[in-house]
Amino acid sequence: MDKATRRRGRIREIVTERGYASIDELVRLFEVTPQTIRRDINHLAERGDLKRYHGGAGLSSSVENAPYDRRRLAFDAEKQAIGYKVAAEIPDHSSLFINIGTTTEAVARALLDHTGLRVITNNLNVAQILIGNPSFEVIIAGGVVRNRDGGIVGESATDLIQQFRVDVGVIGISGIADDGSLLDFDYREVRVAQSIVRNSEKVFLCADNSKFGRKAMVRLGHISQMHTLFTNDPVPEPFAEVFRHHNVRVVTVEA
Repeated sequence: MDKATRRRGRIREIVTERGYASIDELVRLFEVTPQTIRRDINHLAERGDLKRYHGGAGLSSSVENAPYDRRRLAFDAEKQAIGYKVAAEIPDHSSLFINIGTTTEAVARALLDHTGLRVITNNLNVAQILIGNPSFEVIIAGGVVRNRDGGIVGESATDLIQQFRVDVGVIGISGIADDGSLLDFDYREVRVAQSIVRNSEKVFLCADNSKFGRKAMVRLGHISQMHTLFTNDPVPEPFAEVFRHHNVRVVTVEA
């Protein structure tokens, strides 16, 4: 087995384990040029082993997300940076929705030095983080708890969300299509997120750059429904053109 074949096999294993791998991290890991990694990704994508995304490669499945533990570790520094940037735009004594996602959990951690927040969430991990601040009031949606990630879904969760009107809804997403469609994997989770969007004065979408072009089978909505997108890289075309057309504010951060 030659060196390229071994490297491509390892790239496939990394993407399977993590759900996504960036070109930069693969360059560092294998000590080769970005052009070499791009050729490897193209080869694997043509075989159907993975899918090319902006800046890297990810799982090709549109019906199943990567395991929560792997998603939680992926892009950790980027998610923390996004979390701090979102938190900086949320005033003390605000009311919030925060939905399911590893990036929204980073937002929750960044909010801990705020005062007097009122937060409604369908994410047990977010609730556990936020109760560390005694000045916060945290309301947890009822419903079915997903044991894989602590997310709460179902009609009861949606019904609770609909009883509130808050200052800011903070949501994550699994994929953003190049026409601006927002995509996710779980229909029940999407129903809750849609209710958050409808009942928030502003909606902050938190998405690291692996989400651009990523496939998922359930449509949550459209980027035009978002007030601000927080991400960790300049937005690639044609996504940037869609965002400009719909006057979506884009905030980029550095990890």
